Amino acid sequence: MSALKITGLRASIPGREILRGIDLEVESGQVHAVMGPNGSGKSTLSHVLMGRPGYEVTGGSVTIDGVELLELPTWKRAQAGLFLALQYPIEVPGVSLADMFAESFAAAGRDRASVPALVTAEAERIGFDARFLTRPLNVDLSGGEKKRNETLQLGLLRPKFAILDEIDSGLDVDALRAVARRVEAETTETGLGVLAITHYSRLLSELKPDVVHVLSGGRIVATGGAELADELERTGYAGYVEDDAEVEVMAHLDDPFADHLA
Repeated sequence: MSALKITGLRASIPGREILRGIDLEVESGQVHAVMGPNGSGKSTLSHVLMGRPGYEVTGGSVTIDGVELLELPTWKRAQAGLFLALQYPIEVPGVSLADMFAESFAAAGRDRASVPALVTAEAERIGFDARFLTRPLNVDLSGGEKKRNETLQLGLLRPKFAILDEIDSGLDVDALRAVARRVEAETTETGLGVLAITHYSRLLSELKPDVVHVLSGGRIVATGGAELADELERTGYAGYVEDDAEVEVMAHLDDPFADHLA
């Protein structure tokens, strides 16, 4: 049994604190949903957990099985078992999906020769068109195809914990079902722990949450079961809104892969 523990996590950009003390723990096989209004700090949470440049961590701890992640560069956080499915997956011209997997397998001490068969099987499982496998990573793919691609990577790389940063955005009903069911299956097949960041409960109709958290003003302001997501679908976030913690920080992020915030 593994555990991703976030304790007292605080993070800032120059002149503004965004995360104001986040506490939560995800165990193997669990799905935790983090919901909240725009500007609440959801994307910042995913960025800080994975080590994106531009944020200053001012307090707290993030560990996987006792290993402190905040002291590690992003690639070592990945080796420790953390995976981030990006809200806006980046395009990488000149690097094919197959090449990326070959290098990832080699870095993890896995057999590179097994990549073609595993990629083909996984692509078929999630309905990802095989013609995209030899293209440059995410180049000329639709938003939905990019999200299937992120899910394919999750299935092959086999992390201990996956952060899904609004993986449901840009997906039609069929693609959402395929992606969510594949992630749900991974929680039972390999014991994957999931931290799913989302605005809407539609993702959670397929990816069944064990715990739902409401993030507002950079803090967890409510925690409950799946029924909390249903309540939010009916009533919205008005009862939970605090001062927005997350603002437009793009100009402050020294990161070539800057994306929009949510």
